[in-house]
Amino acid sequence: MRKRAFLVLALAAGLAGAITPASAGSRGAGAPPLMLSPDLTEPWVLQLRPERRAVRPQVSQRPLLQPRTQTRRQAVYATTPRLAAPGKPRRQSVARRIDPRFLPTTVSWNGGERPGTIVIDTNARYLYLVEKNGFARRYGVGVGRPGFEWAGTHKVTRKAEWPDWRPPAEMRKRQPGLPAFMPGGPKNPLGARALYLGSTLYRIHGSNEPWTIGKAVSSGCIRMRNEDVIDLYGRVGVGTSVRVI
Repeated sequence: MRKRAFLVLALAAGLAGAITPASAGSRGAGAPPLMLSPDLTEPWVLQLRPERRAVRPQVSQRPLLQPRTQTRRQAVYATTPRLAAPGKPRRQSVARRIDPRFLPTTVSWNGGERPGTIVIDTNARYLYLVEKNGFARRYGVGVGRPGFEWAGTHKVTRKAEWPDWRPPAEMRKRQPGLPAFMPGGPKNPLGARALYLGSTLYRIHGSNEPWTIGKAVSSGCIRMRNEDVIDLYGRVGVGTSVRVI
């Protein structure tokens, strides 16, 4: 019994010596909180491995990428153009536009014609409305295609807004699909206005195909953009002299 009691006292004394005042004070302040590793694949207590306390995982906010094969497939679908359905024409990507040099402008004029006279240069594809003080208002026009050119001097004998169209018999013979009559409107080939020239079949008129301005495509008539023929229509009257060269 004495020997066992002696061993107990010796063990107690050893434990008491191992506890220093510093450690006793720190324990009195409270034990440090239990810290677990943020790496869930290694759930060890950090206190058991102090060297891991400074190790912190890097967190990325980027979404997970799809597998390489799927990503490539999606890229192919995104860049492949859609094909038109069978039997349907593909839509034109570039709009038809008039050449800017055929837009209206004011130019110098020394031709000798009286102000108010219309001069049409079929080679240059311009119509000039002579003004005072050596100037003229210039418009781009479409003219007769090869075989339908003409020249001469006439007067405006009639004016019409949104004119009806009655293709001459000769024209309908050349183009059997033409109607005998078409009421005025946006789809009418004579456009928004028409100036009739004497007893001829020729007219200065608008067009629902403005991209043809500056080209030789008509059967002899002088084509203008609807905006331009409306402007000219308001500046000239019946009896205006028209010279075609």
